[in-house]
Amino acid sequence: MTLLSLLCMPLAQAADGPVHGLWVWKGPTVTEEPGRAVALRDFCSSHGINEVYISVTAEGTPQLRMEFAQLVVLLHRANVRVEALLSSQNADEPGAHRAKLLERVQAVLQFNQQHDREDRFDGIHLDIEPQQRAENKGDDNFRFLADLVDTYRAVRALAERSGLTVNADIPRKLLQASVDQRRMVLSSLPRLTLMLYGLSRSNDGDSIAHKSDKLRDNSGRLFAAAYDGLQETHLARLVIGLRTPDYGPLMPAMLAMLDQAYRSDERYQGWAWHSYGDAQP
Repeated sequence: MTLLSLLCMPLAQAADGPVHGLWVWKGPTVTEEPGRAVALRDFCSSHGINEVYISVTAEGTPQLRMEFAQLVVLLHRANVRVEALLSSQNADEPGAHRAKLLERVQAVLQFNQQHDREDRFDGIHLDIEPQQRAENKGDDNFRFLADLVDTYRAVRALAERSGLTVNADIPRKLLQASVDQRRMVLSSLPRLTLMLYGLSRSNDGDSIAHKSDKLRDNSGRLFAAAYDGLQETHLARLVIGLRTPDYGPLMPAMLAMLDQAYRSDERYQGWAWHSYGDAQP
């Protein structure tokens, strides 16, 4: 391994086992008081979380102050990787919208350049959701897909040059697209996080066994559909994201079930919990 690759290597490596991620929105507010950062670290430690995706913008502008470096080093020392979370509904579109996202990526890279290795972000986490726009609604509507993949590739080119990983949230409908469309998505990044939301509700009265079966069946079908007909190597591995409103206090059990169900599947890279704010009492 070269000296350059060692220097670019993220300080807090993911655990040897599966990824256990956590979305943290309103990141700048978490950094305002030391107690909030400590509470986040303690939440990660108590729930086996080894990755955090923390939003770094306020009103669309990156707020990467010194407090972010203090939070990053606090999490690193607890063996938690930290990815800068950047969100948008229209950054798939070429032109001004994509350029704005790339400026935010550059702000993260500049932050890393200005800080010691222990204080730097480990990756970029993209939450780009063109499927939320009216013109892109519908399970078979993929008109935005080519532009979205171009945005992924543009971010990856910037990030990997500086030793950062790239991870992106995707809706389930992308895993049910055509072979060529899925090949395009799964070859664009090394990791994708499936937003597997809305299968249950925390107050629907279903038993934990029924919720587990529903989650196992639906995730299994999506895994099969995602890679069906694709023979390429180096396709993205999948993290399965669940959200608190669907499972409430059963979230830890549902997440643990995913590890158990897919521990021998090389395409599975772990789970992610949406979100820290919803999980607080």
